[in-house]
Amino acid sequence: MASVAVPETDTRRAIMTVLFVGVFMSALDSAIIGPIVPALRAAFAIDNTQVVLVSIIFTLCSLSSTTLMASLSDRYGRRNVYLLNVFGFAIGSLFIALSHDLTMVLLGRALQGVCAGGITPTASAVIGDVLPSAERAKALGLIGATSGMAFLVGPVMASLILAVADWQWIFLLNLPVAAVVIFLGWRALPRASVHRSEDNTTFDWQGLALLVLILVSATLGINQLLDRLLGITIWPWLFLLVAVLTPILAWREMRAPSPLLPPRLFTNRQLQIVYLLAAGSGIAMGSIIFITSVAVNFGVPISQAGFFLLPLVFLASVTSIIAGRMLPRIGGRMAMLTGYGQLTIGTALLGLPSAPFWLFVVATLIMGSGLGIVVGGTLRALVLEEVAAGDRGVAQSVINISISIGTLIAVALMASIADSFDLTTAYLVCAGAMALMAVISLALRRQYSK
Repeated sequence: MASVAVPETDTRRAIMTVLFVGVFMSALDSAIIGPIVPALRAAFAIDNTQVVLVSIIFTLCSLSSTTLMASLSDRYGRRNVYLLNVFGFAIGSLFIALSHDLTMVLLGRALQGVCAGGITPTASAVIGDVLPSAERAKALGLIGATSGMAFLVGPVMASLILAVADWQWIFLLNLPVAAVVIFLGWRALPRASVHRSEDNTTFDWQGLALLVLILVSATLGINQLLDRLLGITIWPWLFLLVAVLTPILAWREMRAPSPLLPPRLFTNRQLQIVYLLAAGSGIAMGSIIFITSVAVNFGVPISQAGFFLLPLVFLASVTSIIAGRMLPRIGGRMAMLTGYGQLTIGTALLGLPSAPFWLFVVATLIMGSGLGIVVGGTLRALVLEEVAAGDRGVAQSVINISISIGTLIAVALMASIADSFDLTTAYLVCAGAMALMAVISLALRRQYSK
């Protein structure tokens, strides 16, 4: 197995710049959809049911491609796969900007999603390759902060562009950014590849097909999109399909000469715990969506409710960086206990009936602080400590999948509880889930490095 030499400081800085800009670009296009929804409705004469497909198709394609792209980076080198994803993301952006109907927009978003699914796992794997153990958590914390800042800047930037230009320019701006990333990345990113020992065998296409089918079925089952579009109840059958195909995938991967998901990534106890905690961080992310609704319940105008997310996202970006710096000193167990402890308190405060408005503000700040720890680079750094170099990309993709599944579950479950009861009850249930994650965190090792 080839290894990548640790580069000098200037080269490392150039590598980090390339990675951060690429991650920021892909995260930004997830954050800008909200402000351009009215523009898309007007441009293509579509309703809300149709326009939501713009986000759904991106999520499905991103979730389905992340393991493929990560596996390819493990086999054929990080630089090639990372830059290919950045290039494909730019082509998808161009396709959207040139669209004359919703179908073209969805095709462009699908290509964006496929490529976005590979950008963050590959960037995280590059960090594992080029940085010593003591510096990985700090860099991954910055990656987490970069994503957070994208969600902070994205809606504001999109609104400013829409005020002076057509919506297409929001996507066209990705082209020069991608060009810079590709130019600098080709020069800065390591050329050496980190190969799996079995990479000369045939790619596990059967495993990929099973995994994509499982993830798509689970996603559509959770959000019940097909049920709403077709007017029939099929979500139980989708979950049944997931239950049937999952053991088939496990059986296939145990016998495949070069498995897409190596079984060794799921037999390690520490990794199992990290995957569970990643799903919990997704639940925490999903719960953020309803904070604006809580603000509206306090009498905040709908047009201003989104501003109450800004301090939360900003604080999450700050604590993501702090957690990355502190992780080598305090260890994964203390970091996760701190993060999930704060999320438990914050969500519980939002679940208090008849709470004063100032307590709502405090709750969102506490949640932002905890969110930065559990969604930032902490879990990704813990994974890098547990896997071999040739598995870094795929292991990072499992983190992505776990977070996405957790987010989907939180959104669907909390919406259902809010419709049946109220939002305070939904946040109390979320607080229980966060408390459970804090307990699970106790199973992590105290130390950060092996």
